[in-house]
Amino acid sequence: MTRLILATRNTHKVTELRAILAAAGLDHDLVGADTYPDIPDVKETGVTFAENALLKAHALAQATGHPAIADDSGLCVDVLGGAPGIFSARWAGTHGDDRANLDLLLAQLADIDDTHRGAHFACAAALALPDGTERVVEGRLRGVLRHAPSGTGGFGYDPILQPEGETRTCAEMTPEEKNAISHRGEAFRALVPVVGELLG
Repeated sequence: MTRLILATRNTHKVTELRAILAAAGLDHDLVGADTYPDIPDVKETGVTFAENALLKAHALAQATGHPAIADDSGLCVDVLGGAPGIFSARWAGTHGDDRANLDLLLAQLADIDDTHRGAHFACAAALALPDGTERVVEGRLRGVLRHAPSGTGGFGYDPILQPEGETRTCAEMTPEEKNAISHRGEAFRALVPVVGELLG
């Protein structure tokens, strides 16, 4: 059984990918980065989601000698030319301050009417092997941005993105409902044939 490392310390992400691989009949030993606590986090210096995902996947593959998967994602707002994009987690200046990021974005879009509030969550998922082989796939979840947050689930910008065909925001869905349509779920599912091709 091939060990496969996911560049995250988020157990929910590991569980999600493990289920996706199992559903495809790929029985790999998937573990999170917390299995290797001595490996430092990688600086995300890329200018695209794909570059950042590859940076993390290659660093983990080199450090552990095992194939590694990493993802990078964010919110891309049409009227802002795709911003906040790779800066989604630190849009308000402090990394990971979800409320400040949300408040700043809503303030920036305050005068934008509903017809111009299109946006999408984007995710790039990368697989890197210790020998330098790499593949990247992408997933998207399109929707519109609400004028105020709604819902208590999820994280980040989930309370303001209402997916196409939905009347609820991502934060008003159950984790299972969100995973079924999410950008990360789509990217992870697109990675399945790549894992099958490169790792069997």
